[in-house]
Amino acid sequence: MTFQDIFKSSFLDNVTSISLLDMGIALVLAFLLGLFIFIVYKKTFSGVMYSSTFGVTLIALTMITTLVILAVTSNVVLSLGMVGALSIVRFRTAIKEPLDIAFLFWSIAVGIVLAAGMIPLAVIGSIIIGVILLVFVNRKSYVAPYMLVLSCDSQKSEDAAKTLLAEHTTRMVVKSKTARDGMVELNLEVRLKSDNTDFVNQISRLPGVHSAALVSYNGDYMG
Repeated sequence: MTFQDIFKSSFLDNVTSISLLDMGIALVLAFLLGLFIFIVYKKTFSGVMYSSTFGVTLIALTMITTLVILAVTSNVVLSLGMVGALSIVRFRTAIKEPLDIAFLFWSIAVGIVLAAGMIPLAVIGSIIIGVILLVFVNRKSYVAPYMLVLSCDSQKSEDAAKTLLAEHTTRMVVKSKTARDGMVELNLEVRLKSDNTDFVNQISRLPGVHSAALVSYNGDYMG
């Protein structure tokens, strides 16, 4: 074995396995599509508190996935080692919104498809997914269910409130009812006919009604 053979390494051979042009094109496209995913996420966010860091994570995740898949596709031996290395990674951050999982998978999928060289699939697929999310997530808010928390002092005031409520809703279901001495508390799931919520003020002014509160309801925090 010569001195030259000692320093000859497959590591140096891998330097030219991916051209700088291919790498640059893939990462630029990954950034642009990641930015598009971030914009769609921002437009369709419907949670309680918007996190800008999650949006930036979507961009970074798209580029990182592209980088990893570029390395994997250039070397079969490296791909086996990469699988073992990534298998020990654990994510501890809780996903609060179910739709956030779709955005994470979207970012990962775009990174994989771009690195595989299927640029039209990544671009056209992202546009279609983005349009679908914008159409279905940004629908009218009054279509979603609401919870009406009603506090009154008698059956008569309860019936009066339900009668007025029926005029402004398409669906009304009693979820729970608590009766105490001189006090009745109702939790009703309602679907509104329009986005006008002035009827809540009218209900609160009815004789015997102590309070009426309308709360947006997505099924996660009330039974």
